Amino acid sequence: MKYVLMFVDSEQHTKDWEAKTEDERQELFDKVEKWLADHAPQIVHATRLQDGDTATTVRLDRGEPIVTDGPFVEGKEVISGYVEVEVADLDEALALAKSWPSCPIVEIRPAL
Repeated sequence: MKYVLMFVDSEQHTKDWEAKTEDERQELFDKVEKWLADHAPQIVHATRLQDGDTATTVRLDRGEPIVTDGPFVEGKEVISGYVEVEVADLDEALALAKSWPSCPIVEIRPAL
């Protein structure tokens, strides 16, 4: 079964990241790379997204498309990347999400 694990950054996570030294940042990058390598057989696709302020959003307003800059909602959390995984079931997807070493929130959704 395919699931998408969406990695969500928070304002606090971003502040903590900015306060880290280069060595601390590299250590976290290394943990993420190891996680990706360890789970490579299950990963169908993965990508990191540019910051939320680079988003362009199309909203339907009374049936008319309205284009705006920025994410679809103002918030303190933004999806920063995702992986699509092929796993046996939700329990296996949960195990992957629980072992993610970076962003503080991982949203899991089944893919069609």
